[in-house]
Amino acid sequence: MTTKPLPLPEQAPALIDTHCHLDFPDYQGDLAEVLARAAKVGVAEIITVGIDLATSRKACELAARLPGVYATVGVHPHHVNEMGPDDYPALRELTARPEVVAYGEIGLDYVKEYSPAALQREHFVRQVEIARQAGLPLIIHDREAHADTLAILRAAGKLPAGGVMHCFSGDAALAEEVLELGFYISIPGVVTFKSAAVLRDAVRRVPLERLLLETDAPFLAPVPMRGKRNEPAFLPYIARLVAEVKECELEEVARQTTANAHRLFGIC
Repeated sequence: MTTKPLPLPEQAPALIDTHCHLDFPDYQGDLAEVLARAAKVGVAEIITVGIDLATSRKACELAARLPGVYATVGVHPHHVNEMGPDDYPALRELTARPEVVAYGEIGLDYVKEYSPAALQREHFVRQVEIARQAGLPLIIHDREAHADTLAILRAAGKLPAGGVMHCFSGDAALAEEVLELGFYISIPGVVTFKSAAVLRDAVRRVPLERLLLETDAPFLAPVPMRGKRNEPAFLPYIARLVAEVKECELEEVARQTTANAHRLFGIC
């Protein structure tokens, strides 16, 4: 497994970071440099993800003015207890913006439970329906809530636009259940951690045609950058590890995961 920086090919294959948070204060002072570093290593497209109404609006603003950047809107389970009566109408309006390619991240988080679990489930169901009405794919957050997350998605019935299980943290059995829903599975920097053997096994078993790559920046920087502020320029380390696990070339991982992302998010 990769444990130190490796040189990238002279012509770095094009990658898309399908999940990061460019609007966070972590990038307030050097966003232009962050984007330049990403482009230099082949990360040509980035999806910046909303986690509440304010960050959803900021994601849209960034995507509207930055080439190669796309936005999502939605309210993270940590923040559903902060929602007011005007949030849902505002979110519905944002779904119509041309730079918005998905609804999320939404879902359930039973680890920190900043919002009560019952309230999380209520808003998860409601937001799934908004995504359906808007014709947008879902970006799902699921921490230690696998059974309830899957139950809600199954109860929602077939979602024509599909979705992705963001920052996948389960095993091969959970991955199979996610695939049965027609969803993609997104692999974060955690896959490079020494402790992530179960996740690497899941990556090995999931067809490359159903995988996406993400940094979840500024969180979860991959080895060899672990402990630093994460950024889209670190995505090639994740791609390289996936290539090692899948026993294929980095270029193949880049080509297929980029095609997968374009298909799911409707990016031409």
